[in-house]
Amino acid sequence: MASLALTIRETLRYRGAIGQWSWVLHRLTGLGVVFFLVIHVIDTSWAVFFPALYEKAIRIYQTPLFTLGEFALVFAVVYHALNGLRIAIFDFKPEWWKHQERAAQAVFAGTALILVPMFIGMAYHAIQHYSHDPFILPLSEVLAEQLPFLAGIVVAAIGAIILAFVYNMVMGATEPVGPAKAQGSALERFWWSFMRVSGLLIVPLVFGHLAAMHVVQGVFDLTAAQLRVVGVAPSTAEPFTLEQTAALLNDDSARTENFLNGWNDSGTATEFVAERWSAMLGPVFIWRAYDIALLALVTIHGFNGLRYVLTDYTQGNAVLRRAAGYLCVIGAIALLIVGGAALLSAVPQDAIKMAHEATRAMMMAHGGG
Repeated sequence: MASLALTIRETLRYRGAIGQWSWVLHRLTGLGVVFFLVIHVIDTSWAVFFPALYEKAIRIYQTPLFTLGEFALVFAVVYHALNGLRIAIFDFKPEWWKHQERAAQAVFAGTALILVPMFIGMAYHAIQHYSHDPFILPLSEVLAEQLPFLAGIVVAAIGAIILAFVYNMVMGATEPVGPAKAQGSALERFWWSFMRVSGLLIVPLVFGHLAAMHVVQGVFDLTAAQLRVVGVAPSTAEPFTLEQTAALLNDDSARTENFLNGWNDSGTATEFVAERWSAMLGPVFIWRAYDIALLALVTIHGFNGLRYVLTDYTQGNAVLRRAAGYLCVIGAIALLIVGGAALLSAVPQDAIKMAHEATRAMMMAHGGG
């Protein structure tokens, strides 16, 4: 903790080269992306396992606090991706290090050039939403809904510390030497290479996701009825009429599959997810495959990056250093299991009806229509 305090103090005091600020921003944006990743993966899995909870999660995303957070998230993703490319290039071409200052400046310039049109598109969606008397959950409820996530993180951290303490009590806290040390170094070399390679693979995947889900259609479009779902070829020229949709929603025998036509007829976020995950390119569920690749790469890359950060600030304590590693392993495995289970599962046959009923109940409870 002393090293963390020193880093913060010296960062605020430092008046030197751009490399220091690039280093600080890379860490901060990485931490921000990992924190959002935890929330996003768990929330999206609810479209399969708990449709009612997913509808509420999306309504939380459609509040001013999370709208500001979305802009910050997109900045974090774009800057972290471009700066990661800079780091990878200089790692593989150390003779180019003399150009690192200009490269850092190029990263800032590239980030600005990418963000300007993205922010314009995102702002358009936000203005359209908030200018039409939207249903907005109260801030107190929005904040209260985040407490389970924070509690989960705290529980995972306590569990990691207990595991590390038990390990050190049983095995001792001495540093490995000889073959064990060499094996550890080989493993770290693997992770060093993985971070560079995975970073290169992630960039096109995450930029495609940002374009589709934050610019072309944003979080506010997930609950827009009679809207074509981005990236899905519609099976009908027009969406169902309001009367047809109402009849399906009131039909006890209607299944989720009856709604799947490339349009979000019901105006539920659950149908939006079902439409995308049911889209096929030949024999492949194309968006499921895309999201599986994105989930695996971003989760492992993100939590290994978090491990680097945490171990940097726990060098003086063997228990905390080992606990940092355990925490990252626990977090990565949990997200891969939850996200993977959702992506490999079928959306329940009554999920869209459940989501519609939950949305109506939620709006009625808050004085909505």
